[in-house]
This record gives sequence, C-alpha cells and structure tokens, in this order.
Amino acid sequence: MPLVKTWQLIAVSAVSGLALSAATVAAAGPWDSGQRKAERDRVASWGRTGGADHGEDPAAALPKAAPSAPGVLAGVRPAGAGADAAGGTAGAADSGALAAALRPLLADPALGTARGASVIDTATGKVLFEAGAREAMTPASTVKIATASAALAALGPDHRIRTTVTPGAGPGQIVLVGGGDPSLTARKKAPAGSGGSLVALAADTAQALKAAGTDTVALGYDDSLYTGPAVHPIGDNPNLAPVTALTADEGRPDESFSGPVKRSQDPSRDTARAFAALLAERGIKVTGEPARAKAAAGAVPLAATLSPPLAGLVERMLTYSDNDIAEALARQTALASGAPASFDGVAQATGAKLAALGVDTAGTRFADGSGLNRADKVSAGLLTALLAKAADPQRPELRPVLTGLPVAGFTGTLRTRNSGTSPAAGLLRAKTGTLSGVNTLAGTVLDPTGRLLAFAFLTANTPEPGAAEKGLDKLAAAVANAS
Repeated sequence: MPLVKTWQLIAVSAVSGLALSAATVAAAGPWDSGQRKAERDRVASWGRTGGADHGEDPAAALPKAAPSAPGVLAGVRPAGAGADAAGGTAGAADSGALAAALRPLLADPALGTARGASVIDTATGKVLFEAGAREAMTPASTVKIATASAALAALGPDHRIRTTVTPGAGPGQIVLVGGGDPSLTARKKAPAGSGGSLVALAADTAQALKAAGTDTVALGYDDSLYTGPAVHPIGDNPNLAPVTALTADEGRPDESFSGPVKRSQDPSRDTARAFAALLAERGIKVTGEPARAKAAAGAVPLAATLSPPLAGLVERMLTYSDNDIAEALARQTALASGAPASFDGVAQATGAKLAALGVDTAGTRFADGSGLNRADKVSAGLLTALLAKAADPQRPELRPVLTGLPVAGFTGTLRTRNSGTSPAAGLLRAKTGTLSGVNTLAGTVLDPTGRLLAFAFLTANTPEPGAAEKGLDKLAAAVANAS
C-alpha cells in the first residue's frame, strides 16, 4: 500500500479540526460564561441616559468581517526580555514612538479639560506612556474593572450565589431567601444562559412540599442580607434597579436583559409575587400576599437555585456594562470581607481588597460598584495595574476581567467602535465609561510586536460625548498600531 504523504495528513487533519470546531461552537449554547451571548446578540442601548449607554447606535450597520492578521507576528517576548522584534534594544525607542503618537491625540479639545493616561506592558510591568496617570478622576463605568477584580479576589471565579426556600417560623409557612444573585430570573426561558431560576426553584419547592403532604402555604420573603439604602445615591434611574438581595430579572418589567428601562420600585416584593404564581402553577396554593419574614437561623433549605460561577457574572457585567450585576458583585465583596452589604460597606471593602492585590490605591474612592456615582475616584494607573494583574499567569482567578471585556468592532459596548478597517478591530478589548461630561476607556490590545499592552484613558469636562468617544478610540487605535 502506498505511503500517505505528509501534505495529505495535514489536509485531512485540518478538515477534521474545522468540522470539530464547528460542532463545538454550535453546541456551546447562547451564553458561554457571558461571551458567547455577547458575540451573537446585539447589545440593547437606547440613548445616553444616566451613564449606562456607551455610545452604540442601534441603527448602525453590523460590523464588517474580521480583518486579516499579518502573515507573520513576532513572538511575544518573555518577561524581562530586552530585545525588540527586530533585535534592537526595547524601551526608550518604543516608548518614544508611542508618546509621539499619543500626545497630539491626547491634546484633542474633544477630550475635555482634564485627562489621565497610562499604557503599560503587561508582561514586564514597564510603563510605556503616562500623563496624569496618578491623578484620581471620575471613571464612570470603567470602575467595573475594579469591581470585578475585587470580587474575583475575594470569592474566586467558581463561587456561586444561592437563592433558597426554607421552612418558616410556623406550620405551613415557607420563606424565599435572597442571596443577592443578579442572574435570578422568573422567566421560563432564561435570557442569558444558565443561572438562578425561580422556575426551577418553584418546581423543587413544590415537590418537597407535596412529599411532606403540604399543598397550602403562607409565603414570606427575606431580603435582609443587604443593608442600608436600596436606591442608588443618584436616585431613581432606568439604568439600575433598587439594590436588594432578592431581585429577579433586574427588576425589569419587559423581556429586555440589557440597557435602560423603567424598573420595579420594590424588586423583592415583586420577586416573591412571581414565585407565588409559579408555586400555584405547580399545585401549591399560597394564601394571602407574600410578606417580609426572617428565615430561621440554621433552617435546612427545602430547595435552592444557584447563579452561574462568578467568572460568568463578571464577563456578562463587563461585556454589557451591566450596572445591576456590578452593584450585586460589589456587595458580595463586602460580605466576603466582613463589611456591611451596603454602599458604605462597598466603599470599605473594594479598596481594601484591591490594596491586598498589591496595587496602589492612593486617592481612590469607591462610592458604588457600577460607576454611576460621580464620587467614584480612580486613576488611569490603577486601572492598567489591575489589567496587568489579570494578565499575570500567577493570578488566574482574575482572568475573567480580561475575557469579559468587549471586543472592538464585534461585541457588547464596543460593537460599533474601532470597527471595520481600524487597526484595533478585533485586537482591542476594553471597558467603556460614559457620564455627562465624563468619557473613559480602559482595556488591553496587542501591539504589532505581539505584546499585550494595558491602557487607560480618563477624561473630564468633555463638551460632546460622540466626539470624545471618537477621540478615545483614536488613542486606543494608536496604542494598537504603535510600537
């Protein structure tokens, strides 16, 4: 029998590999730890209301096909390497080229009257460019990078949040106990993959009650895990529901799962009512209206439902700039740190957890987890330091901070930014930030030599958000294109 030639083996392997890859993608489902959903579904955003919408135009055309990479990319240099891709000395030369590219762009009047900028090599920690990098400024939604880092450091990427049903104080009483799961849904088909399900919880609860010979109950609900005001300091806002430990579908009255919409004024009560209706559908009669109650200490749950792993919640939060998830994760950090699960507790716990990671938190303030509060203060240098920590092989628990960032020209809040023929399209991943007069951008990008660079650009007193976003995109593209 003739020998099979090498090229034939390669061809067969390639075809088999492509077929296997296609099958795997098809089986992956609508939301693979946050990112699969982001790559397939258009993020909902309807105007720059309250700082949650970061500039996507709903009428914009779909992004173009991915740009082709250069035929050969230089190898990524190991930490501490001193030679660049051409064999010369790295350092002053590439820093000078980057500074020459960034300085005139940073001077754009569209970027307002105050600016902070930082670019570092994540492998070496070398500062490649900075301007006002230590100046604490209002970060808007780029503070979610800090929120994510603190939560992952406090709890780990595999942590899941439980919602339970326990026996009540008296016979025939049960209590729905909130654990702060921001993925909890009352919909029969979850909007973004697996997560906490009131439907499944109702089914398991009904089964347990019937097994005990009970078909009529009084329902209480316990949302006491969180303390302090539930309404954000900015007041009622379509970008954020009141922050409670028992909220289904982010308090949304419609089928949306992202973007601004009028929210429930009492998410805990509405969640309990939805649960009562689900029990009734499964043959359990609920007498009267659900009422606040306290779960008995040490009570064994009748049933429980779990959130996705924390890694998935972080990815979804960053991809869609989800304020509700951000505030929930900030409170989980506070709880894990022994601080009150409140806005005040978040302020204590987030900074302390980041300082424990070894980053400089001087001048920082974390007034919330979402960035809606203008009292939040971080520096561009802090954001790039956190991104570098997430890229550190010694800190794999922080990796979702990078994998959750939207991809320029393709996903989430960057779907229509740096798209098409931009040198950053498909190579840049970044978190956007928008408040009135505040525009920010922080993330990572591969430069032409294959280095993974972290960057952060913070601006204030910007005269027009669209022009400011274009200015930030030019800065990020320059980082991708300069070496």
